[in-house]
Amino acid sequence: MIEAWFDGACEPVNPGGHAACGALVKVDGRTLLQKGIYIGHGPGLSNNVAEYAGCLQVLKYISQLPGNAVIRGDSKLVIMQLSRKRKSHGGLYRPLYFQALQLADKMRHRLTFEWIPREENAECDRLSKRVLLEKGLEFRIQPHDKDGRSDFRDLMNQLERLRSEKGQR
Repeated sequence: MIEAWFDGACEPVNPGGHAACGALVKVDGRTLLQKGIYIGHGPGLSNNVAEYAGCLQVLKYISQLPGNAVIRGDSKLVIMQLSRKRKSHGGLYRPLYFQALQLADKMRHRLTFEWIPREENAECDRLSKRVLLEKGLEFRIQPHDKDGRSDFRDLMNQLERLRSEKGQR
């Protein structure tokens, strides 16, 4: 069974901030893809662009694998549009929407899209945010947890470990 998750973030402003995405693919519980990707910075970027970029990473990876797949994300927009339950009426994400829809349609017979709450997408959330933290960005939009602190501390500890491993203290 193929299971995949995606997420996106745009900070410190949305739209127009720095965008990154996270992608995770597991087959029978074994992780095959786990990465965070910096997309860029500027007026053409938004959280929805980042979400679609993450979904595209997952779709491209899954297209090379045999079998049925469940793709999960906490973006209702992406999940509903790629499930063909909602149409796209515009937005910065539209070019990525068409790419993702085209790829999804080729595999429609073996794909299921499932919306999940943010709390159930924590691993991909961390993948996307770690990329932005490594760039030294301040988070202003997305809280890291209910009190806004503990998940942030976890991410900062991860960043500190990464710096230590690279000798960048």
